[in-house]
Amino acid sequence: MKACDQFDSLSPLDYRYWDEEVATYLSENGFTRYKLLVELALVRVLNRRGICSDTVVKEIESACGQIKTSEVYEEEERIRHDIRALVNCIRAKVSESAKPYVHMTATSYDIIDPANAARYKDVVQKVLIPSLMRLEGVLITTTLREAETVQIGRTHGQHAVPITFGFALAEYVSRLGGSIETLRSLASELPGKFSGAVGAYNASSLFFDDPEGFEAEVLAELGLTPAEHSTQIVPPEALTRLFCEVAITAGILANLSDDMRNLQRTEIGEVGEAFEADQVGSSTMPQKRNPINFENAKSCWKIVAPRIVTLFMDQISEHQRDLTNSASARTYGEVVAYVVSTAKRLTRTMRKLTVDHTNLKRNLAMQKGLVVAEPLYIILAAMGHPDAHEKVRTLTLQAQREDRPLEEVVIRDEELKDYLKKMTPYQREILSNPSLYTGIAAKKAKAIAERWRQKLGL
Repeated sequence: MKACDQFDSLSPLDYRYWDEEVATYLSENGFTRYKLLVELALVRVLNRRGICSDTVVKEIESACGQIKTSEVYEEEERIRHDIRALVNCIRAKVSESAKPYVHMTATSYDIIDPANAARYKDVVQKVLIPSLMRLEGVLITTTLREAETVQIGRTHGQHAVPITFGFALAEYVSRLGGSIETLRSLASELPGKFSGAVGAYNASSLFFDDPEGFEAEVLAELGLTPAEHSTQIVPPEALTRLFCEVAITAGILANLSDDMRNLQRTEIGEVGEAFEADQVGSSTMPQKRNPINFENAKSCWKIVAPRIVTLFMDQISEHQRDLTNSASARTYGEVVAYVVSTAKRLTRTMRKLTVDHTNLKRNLAMQKGLVVAEPLYIILAAMGHPDAHEKVRTLTLQAQREDRPLEEVVIRDEELKDYLKKMTPYQREILSNPSLYTGIAAKKAKAIAERWRQKLGL
């Protein structure tokens, strides 16, 4: 069999998006390490309960410290069973007197499910959430800096009424903050099991009057608690909920990226990704400066979102256990890996984001004051105009037809002269200066940013 290098790999995660932090938990080496931790937890509890000696524990601890994933795979190739291969590798490194206590009372998924719960809990809490927190911190900083930077709001891709750029970013501060909290909660609730081949504690009941207490002790070694009911496997809902939230988070990042990418369009030009001196945007058009990082985030979301279907399909297992998730469940970690990659990429990109205040002002003025149609109609209606909306709609059409500012058309309209006289100075000023019509966008942006900064301790 020919040796392969990095670029012989089939998954882009291995040669393009590999991340050392994620690999610590979700690589096959990481998985082996966590399965060994479960075997160690078992023997330690057996020792505490007087089943085996301290010497046995030390032997098995030493053996587990020597196990390599490669040798486990070699043994699996011989016997065609992954967990028994792991057990055999441990047993091969301990004395005859210690061998009986390796994997004692355990079935395969007493090892696999707690190992998965522990590593997914750890990778979410120690890698994914910190990555998202760093991005949240950058979003909060930018929100506060741009809280009063006036921007035209957009609905359906069309100019609406003015907001501020900080207000636009505050949306993502709030949404991402909510997902961070949910991820933290769901990760901490992942259950384990150590209840035997069908979940009825058949094997452990041979030795312990309190097999559920024994299960709880083993799992406590790993920072886990038992599922209320398990078969040969842990109920899948807790892990499915966690990964659903991971996918939701990816959607938030993709939505942010779409907004930033669209604002970077040549004809809009309100923001821009930083471009390195030697960076190339196109193989044929030297002038191009493409929003590649925002586009990458959207592309990774397209990978993540469909993967959740796999988890929903793996929710079904016949009777006390079947093997229809044996291959598919091995892919779950890729979801976390892509979202970590996205979060780290967006943190770098948003930290260097340029905001073009000149273009923001230009775009706000593009429609020559038509964006004040809303306040004008509301003010007229409040003053008793019998059909304010239709009146203002007609005036906007006239302004567009004559290519004149809306305010100019309004001032010249005989029907509105008396209404204009009744307006307050602030109401009249809004007609001349749409940038004043931002509601409480700046205040709201600052409040949301400060709230999440305090709530997350950033």
